[in-house]
Amino acid sequence: MAMTSSRPYMIRALYEWIVDNNCTPYILVDAHASDVEVPQQHVNKEGQIVLNIAPSAVMGLSLENQAITFNARFGGIPTDIYVPSRAVLGIYARENGQGMVFEPELEPEPTPPEPSKKPQVVKPKAAKPPTPIAARPSLRVVK
Repeated sequence: MAMTSSRPYMIRALYEWIVDNNCTPYILVDAHASDVEVPQQHVNKEGQIVLNIAPSAVMGLSLENQAITFNARFGGIPTDIYVPSRAVLGIYARENGQGMVFEPELEPEPTPPEPSKKPQVVKPKAAKPPTPIAARPSLRVVK
């Protein structure tokens, strides 16, 4: 049975832990992931942005399963931020660097278009090469 991503749950738990310890929670975001809405002028050359999500730095913070949303000021300009959970690369405390870095998640498959009323000729697709074993997560029993 396929389970949902644990990433949003870990983000919420670490956020609470960091704030409870009077530290400043920062998230590292892949700014080039689809649906990410961040000020692009603050994205570094690796395509990442670090965002301060401390209660004193943002308004309307929402840490949901699908995305993190809030409003923050960048250069004095209020900006709405939208970060899908899969685009969060890590969360850590600014003061000591404690936190967690996440493995990259695959982009979701696009939803197929609505079928039209006209019959369409379907061409067979070429077989997709299997994903290399090293790219798949795995578990092993340690005794």
